[in-house]
Amino acid sequence: MREESGARINISEGNCPERIVTITGPTDAIFKAFAMIAYKFEEDIINSMSNSPATSKPPVTLRLVVPASQCGSLIGKGGSKIKEIRESTGAQVQVAGDMLPNSTERAVTISGTPDAIIQCVKQICVVMLEAYTIQGQYAIPHPDQLTKLHQLAMQQTPFPPLGQTNPAFPGLDASPPASTHELTIPNDLIGCIIGRQGTKINEIRQMSGAQIKIANATEGSSERQITITGTPANISLAQYLINARLTSEVTGMGAL
Repeated sequence: MREESGARINISEGNCPERIVTITGPTDAIFKAFAMIAYKFEEDIINSMSNSPATSKPPVTLRLVVPASQCGSLIGKGGSKIKEIRESTGAQVQVAGDMLPNSTERAVTISGTPDAIIQCVKQICVVMLEAYTIQGQYAIPHPDQLTKLHQLAMQQTPFPPLGQTNPAFPGLDASPPASTHELTIPNDLIGCIIGRQGTKINEIRQMSGAQIKIANATEGSSERQITITGTPANISLAQYLINARLTSEVTGMGAL
């Protein structure tokens, strides 16, 4: 799948009932990887039916994680947008009423044929990219500021990805130049960013595609400097991931 799509595909570790598949790359590569996953799931459904008395084939069902701040745009006034997506793609789309545990995101469940699901995700991406704004330069943002950065968590979705910036969408630069952004983090919180033996910071580097350097502690200072280098989208995603780590640490994994 990685070779054919050209996308980076990572699967989270752990023994939990659900694992997170993170897909990063240009939008077309993401859709290609996503299509391959949807068709793979359909293949598994067909194979499982050969040993089952069921006659009707169940649909492929996937769950996206969407920032709660974006769900209004996705549902539309009086449910008009979600109705339009359902009718034009033939996929079933349900937006969860409640946020996921310890999260500012809601689950969006999509079911249907692989083709319907792929078209549905493309439309969801368009809605999210229309609302694409990067706001807030906060090391530890308030929840409302954090949600503004959440559209940059599009790569953090269980199974399907929700795309990256794409030159095919107007207003987004085809090849944004690399730039640098600096954050200061209190010394007592730097551990949660770095993780055991650097695991967390490496994960953030990998998921965001940004270069991240953490300055050594300086005598007499209670803060550490973090320098993030990459495209604006890389930097924003790295900021989002760092903010999410800080917020979960500060709130003791409490719901925002």
